[in-house]
Amino acid sequence: MKTEIVRIKNIDKLGRLVIPKNWREKYARNGRVIVKFEGEKILIEPYELPDLTELFDKIEIDLKSDLSNWKSIKRELLEIR
Repeated sequence: MKTEIVRIKNIDKLGRLVIPKNWREKYARNGRVIVKFEGEKILIEPYELPDLTELFDKIEIDLKSDLSNWKSIKRELLEIR
Protein backbone atom coordinates (compact mmCIF):
# COMPACT_ATOMS: atom_id res chain seq x y z
CA MET A 1 0.00 0.00 0.00
CA LYS A 2 1.52 3.24 -1.14
CA THR A 3 1.16 6.30 1.12
CA GLU A 4 1.03 9.51 -0.82
CA ILE A 5 0.89 13.06 0.56
CA VAL A 6 -0.95 15.18 -1.95
CA ARG A 7 -1.09 18.49 -0.09
CA ILE A 8 -1.99 20.05 3.21
CA LYS A 9 -5.75 20.57 3.51
CA ASN A 10 -7.64 23.18 5.49
CA ILE A 11 -10.53 22.35 7.76
CA ASP A 12 -13.32 24.94 7.88
CA LYS A 13 -14.97 26.28 11.04
CA LEU A 14 -17.55 23.49 10.95
CA GLY A 15 -14.85 20.77 10.84
CA ARG A 16 -15.35 19.86 7.19
CA LEU A 17 -12.56 18.56 5.01
CA VAL A 18 -12.72 18.16 1.23
CA ILE A 19 -11.83 14.66 0.02
CA PRO A 20 -10.17 14.80 -3.42
CA LYS A 21 -12.54 14.21 -6.32
CA ASN A 22 -10.40 11.53 -8.00
CA TRP A 23 -10.45 9.42 -4.79
CA ARG A 24 -14.21 9.87 -4.36
CA GLU A 25 -14.87 8.87 -7.97
CA LYS A 26 -12.66 5.79 -7.71
CA TYR A 27 -13.49 4.47 -4.23
CA ALA A 28 -16.66 6.17 -2.92
CA ARG A 29 -19.00 6.22 -5.89
CA ASN A 30 -21.99 5.58 -3.63
CA GLY A 31 -21.10 8.62 -1.50
CA ARG A 32 -20.59 6.63 1.71
CA VAL A 33 -17.34 6.02 3.59
CA ILE A 34 -16.22 4.39 6.83
CA VAL A 35 -14.37 6.68 9.24
CA LYS A 36 -12.03 4.98 11.73
CA PHE A 37 -10.13 6.65 14.55
CA GLU A 38 -6.70 5.26 15.48
CA GLY A 39 -5.13 7.49 18.09
CA GLU A 40 -4.16 10.72 16.34
CA LYS A 41 -5.05 9.34 12.90
CA ILE A 42 -8.36 9.37 11.07
CA LEU A 43 -8.71 6.68 8.40
CA ILE A 44 -11.27 7.01 5.62
CA GLU A 45 -12.17 3.81 3.77
CA PRO A 46 -14.74 3.18 1.07
CA TYR A 47 -17.99 1.61 2.24
CA GLU A 48 -19.18 -1.36 0.21
CA LEU A 49 -22.25 -3.47 0.76
CA PRO A 50 -21.37 -7.08 1.56
CA ASP A 51 -21.99 -9.65 -1.15
CA LEU A 52 -24.64 -11.88 0.42
CA THR A 53 -24.45 -14.39 -2.44
CA GLU A 54 -21.21 -15.65 -0.89
CA LEU A 55 -23.31 -17.09 1.93
CA PHE A 56 -25.63 -19.08 -0.35
CA ASP A 57 -25.33 -22.86 0.04
CA LYS A 58 -23.00 -22.48 3.02
CA ILE A 59 -25.11 -23.93 5.81
CA GLU A 60 -23.71 -26.93 7.59
CA ILE A 61 -25.66 -29.07 10.01
CA ASP A 62 -24.86 -32.20 11.94
CA LEU A 63 -27.58 -34.76 11.14
CA LYS A 64 -27.93 -38.30 12.31
CA SER A 65 -30.88 -39.02 10.00
CA ASP A 66 -30.62 -40.68 6.62
CA LEU A 67 -30.85 -38.09 3.83
CA SER A 68 -33.26 -40.30 1.87
CA ASN A 69 -35.92 -39.91 4.60
CA TRP A 70 -36.96 -36.25 4.56
CA LYS A 71 -39.53 -36.62 7.33
CA SER A 72 -36.89 -37.78 9.80
CA ILE A 73 -34.60 -34.93 8.70
CA LYS A 74 -37.40 -32.37 9.26
CA ARG A 75 -38.20 -33.87 12.66
CA GLU A 76 -34.53 -33.74 13.68
CA LEU A 77 -34.14 -30.15 12.51
CA LEU A 78 -37.24 -29.00 14.39
CA GLU A 79 -36.27 -30.88 17.53
CA ILE A 80 -35.51 -28.63 20.50
CA ARG A 81 -32.06 -29.31 21.90
